[in-house]
Amino acid sequence: MSRSFLFVPADSERKLEKAADSKADALIIDLEDSVASSERPGARKTARRFVATHPDRNLWIRINPLDTEDALLDLRELMPAGPAGIVLPKPHSAKDTIQLAKLLDVFEQQSDLAQGQTLIMPIATERPAALFHLHEYTSATPRLAGLTWGAEDLSAALGATTCRDKKGNWLPPYELARSLCLFAASAANVAAIDTVFTDFRDSEGLARYASNARRDGFSGMLAIHPAQVDSINAAFVPSNEEIDRATRIVELFAANPKAGTVGMDGEMIDRPHWVQAKRILDIAERIRSAQ
Repeated sequence: MSRSFLFVPADSERKLEKAADSKADALIIDLEDSVASSERPGARKTARRFVATHPDRNLWIRINPLDTEDALLDLRELMPAGPAGIVLPKPHSAKDTIQLAKLLDVFEQQSDLAQGQTLIMPIATERPAALFHLHEYTSATPRLAGLTWGAEDLSAALGATTCRDKKGNWLPPYELARSLCLFAASAANVAAIDTVFTDFRDSEGLARYASNARRDGFSGMLAIHPAQVDSINAAFVPSNEEIDRATRIVELFAANPKAGTVGMDGEMIDRPHWVQAKRILDIAERIRSAQ
């Protein structure tokens, strides 16, 4: 799964081309919040041309919520271009993801695309009731590639005046939503993608937020500006020190296959350390392979 997902408005050819030149692992071409409803017909055509002419890029489409007429129009226009995936906003539960998967079955067949090639990533926390259904993603659809979350629509639905404190930290309701998204993604064995850091001018705050996201178990992050991409990518790359330590742990257990714990540098290392070490090495290998 990608480290950085950069949102780009579908109605701006200039911004799309600028984003294509960025180092973002994936682009999310947005047909929802960043495009006025009156502009969506033209935006769909712009997005379709962009996807069709950039086959080398990992391109996702954020369609409109599945309970709107726009969602079907978005899919009908964009699916023939063969996007890598669909970002699903405001799902009520995993049932929306299952319904979307069935629609993708039809559109892939109509567009002569390989069955199952179009992945899905829901923004799973934008409706309050959705938080009570996050466990359902464990059995949603094989197309599920990741889960991400959002606070702005959730706070609006709650009637809150803000979702962060004066220091920029998430307030408790939104920290809970973030944590539940992380747990749900892990339970479903898919990537957990942290939400956007909205102040794109605060580079230090972004680096700190992205570093904390990786610390907590997220494997990537959403971005709203190309200037954020380098910091996000860097935050999700294991350091040389981490890779060296992980390599030593894996090698120690390989040399002692019957041991439950092994000693290293005066520290007792057990199987959870081995699992984490394997994960770090897998991430590092995937990043190397993608370069």
